[in-house]
Amino acid sequence: MSEALKRDYEIGAEIGRGRFGAVFLCYSAQSGETFAVKTIDRTRLTDPTDRQLVEQEAKITLLAAVGNPHVVQIYGVYEDDSVIHLVLDLLPGPDLFDRITGREGPIPEPEAAALMAQLMEAINACHRRGIAHRDVKPDNVMFDSRGRIRLVDFGSAECFGEERAMSGVVGTPHYVAPEVLAGREYSEKVDVWSAGVILYLMLGGILPFYGETAVEIFEAVLRGNLRFPSRIFSSVSLAAKDLIRRMICRDPSRRFSADQVLRHRWIVGGGEGANLA
Repeated sequence: MSEALKRDYEIGAEIGRGRFGAVFLCYSAQSGETFAVKTIDRTRLTDPTDRQLVEQEAKITLLAAVGNPHVVQIYGVYEDDSVIHLVLDLLPGPDLFDRITGREGPIPEPEAAALMAQLMEAINACHRRGIAHRDVKPDNVMFDSRGRIRLVDFGSAECFGEERAMSGVVGTPHYVAPEVLAGREYSEKVDVWSAGVILYLMLGGILPFYGETAVEIFEAVLRGNLRFPSRIFSSVSLAAKDLIRRMICRDPSRRFSADQVLRHRWIVGGGEGANLA
């Protein structure tokens, strides 16, 4: 651990682990407040792309978090030649995946609309600042002590602009957009596709694209054959299905933007069964 970090924070138990490091509890030496510290081991970053993403994670998280109550906040960055430490909000869980899978049956539409509105507010704020998250999934959607959604883990995030498209295969198999897998340049709308998959999962309790292996999942995503099995979606409103179709749209030029999702009648109406003719 960095000496500067240990001077400012008391490091506690490990609470998580990822590809490049671990997450620990930590306590401010000045106030006693509890935070999380994400420790990234630079020696594990053998791939140049991974190194670039990790090196810019702190900067992007800071940019995304300013004035955005639905993004994890960052309180300090400590680094040396071998390690990067990010001091973040402590969000002990459960995450959105736990909330979806830990109940009997799908999430009711009003609750799903409220959750999706918060998630899309976070994504829309990021997009307005030229940031694409690129790994939107339920595991990266946490809840704070007030029950508000917080989008976390900007380790795959990238900056974009009018003259700067994105490329590279990043993300998680069930949630990744087809244009990412196809090896083409793509836009921030990849986050909208991923959020659409989350909405489908919340309302149906199943994933729209699946397979026994990652390759089979990728093939299903590339086909993009979106269906609403009647035995599962018969009670889901036409408005909700309309929004899902506009989010999980194979053609990025026709896919909704984050702002359009927030203005859709199902979101504006709080998921109260507004059917479309």
